Amino acid sequence: MNRVLFAGDEFRTAPVLAAAFFNKSAGGAGVASAAVPGGEGHREKLQKTLGEAGLRVREIIEPSAIDLFDFDLIVFFSRQDGECHSYPPLPGMPPLLVWQCGEEFAGTNYPEMLKAVRARVTALLDQGYLTALLRSHRNSEMLLDNLQEGIIAHDLERRIFFFNKAAERITGYRRQEVLGRDCHQTFPGNFCGGKCSFCSGDCPSGLPNKPYSLLFKTVDGEERQLEMNVTGITDSGGKVQGVVASFRDFSRELALAERLGEIEQFSGIIGRDPKIQELFRTIRELADSDVPVLINGESGTGKELVAAAIHNEGSRGAKLLVPVNCGSLPDNLLESELFGHVRGAFTGAIRDKKGRFELADGGTLFLDEIGEISPAMQVKLLRVLQNNTFHRVGGEKSIKVDVRVISATNKDLREEIAAGRFREDLFYRLCVVPLILPPLRDRLHDIPLLAGHFIKRVAGEQGREELKISPEVMDILLSHAWPGNIRELQNVIRYLMVRCRAETVRPGHLPENLQAGLARSRAGEAAPPRKRKKLTVDLVRRTLAETGNNRLRAAKLLGVGRATLYRFLTANPDQFR
Repeated sequence: MNRVLFAGDEFRTAPVLAAAFFNKSAGGAGVASAAVPGGEGHREKLQKTLGEAGLRVREIIEPSAIDLFDFDLIVFFSRQDGECHSYPPLPGMPPLLVWQCGEEFAGTNYPEMLKAVRARVTALLDQGYLTALLRSHRNSEMLLDNLQEGIIAHDLERRIFFFNKAAERITGYRRQEVLGRDCHQTFPGNFCGGKCSFCSGDCPSGLPNKPYSLLFKTVDGEERQLEMNVTGITDSGGKVQGVVASFRDFSRELALAERLGEIEQFSGIIGRDPKIQELFRTIRELADSDVPVLINGESGTGKELVAAAIHNEGSRGAKLLVPVNCGSLPDNLLESELFGHVRGAFTGAIRDKKGRFELADGGTLFLDEIGEISPAMQVKLLRVLQNNTFHRVGGEKSIKVDVRVISATNKDLREEIAAGRFREDLFYRLCVVPLILPPLRDRLHDIPLLAGHFIKRVAGEQGREELKISPEVMDILLSHAWPGNIRELQNVIRYLMVRCRAETVRPGHLPENLQAGLARSRAGEAAPPRKRKKLTVDLVRRTLAETGNNRLRAAKLLGVGRATLYRFLTANPDQFR
């Protein structure tokens, strides 16, 4: 039985008559959306007209109580312009049929009005319009229901109006449980991961412009890794009417790729090394929490890139990531930079200025080189981290912010604490979760991958062909100690892209410091050879275990170069995971 809603903004009586005639003719459930007009004699006259025609209305609903998803079709009585402003048609909502009406549908001449209504309803039923409308609507739903990707859409009030079968399968929610409900109230932690601009109550001007991943909990509490793509829904005039999101579950693919070490890139970070694969997992786990993170690593290991990944992959990704280099500013400037100042606070303060904490409100503050700040500045920072409030320099107003803090250092802060240069209480405020980034010399088999990535990037920037790295040059890259880590490797690649005009990079194209290393290596080859052992899987495995996986020491014990050991490990990847 088809449920049809008859409605009208100005026409209050015609929908009632149409619903009554529909019930008699179709044996269906015709429902009127407006109460009968009041006034002396109007109700009695309407009841008399219905009685004489043998008609009755099943149900009359006030417009504010209507749930559109209870109906199969909406018939809207409109003036001659044919517009319906009350029920804008959106995908997934019931089909909307607008009846343009003249004066015969107004006034109190109910017998004449019934005659006009009867003609419209008869045409709707006898000429097959109702069947055609419903079939078209169901065919559209069938198409979307057979997609493998989940589809969810909501209007400007965040009310969900479409939820396909794949969305049911992936999330565990049934569409009857979510249709018509507020997206934020339906799903714990916001379905979009907090990256849709509706999360702050704004118009969708800040929707993500590319797919992103998020961790989602199903109705049964099972965690699934989803890839989400969110876009605005616009009408023919370009006006935004809502948001549609497509998503897929790649939890199994991700788990399998992690086991096989096949994930080479995640949120801008590149690497196959097990330490980097573990870093990828940790970033995903940290992304949707707000705990402070302390990133420790040598200069050039990518600490800011990791901070950006944690921020971008989490619910704060739609807000700002605000970096501050704590080691580059003296105390007075750092305080103003962090907390802002008011006009006249010091010489040169000609206007009020927001600090980085205010700019990062709702987002993330990245405190780079945190180990460089003075004891006095440590006290001020600790106070802010304890209660999330501060005063601008020279100001009296207390300002409260919601900021996640990620900090980074290349120092061992525990040694700094022991030496009395860093506060222990501040350390524990900053280091709820520690992240240690490995130096490049401890992840040598990522060098070909990183070098290839940098070559492709620079070649794209310069509009030239990509260079090939000869085996001799790769051996030199693998033998280098890389004190500047990934940043140094990137600079070397940029140098080669300028220096080398041939297709293949040869040793003579390398910077002087790497060529000096090559000369030392050749001198070592000219010396009496060390006793070299034949490399076997068992021998290499025992040697690595003996040296705590230190490949440089293992190579020395085996009597081979690091490049030779690397090539053996690369040739037997399954034996050394």
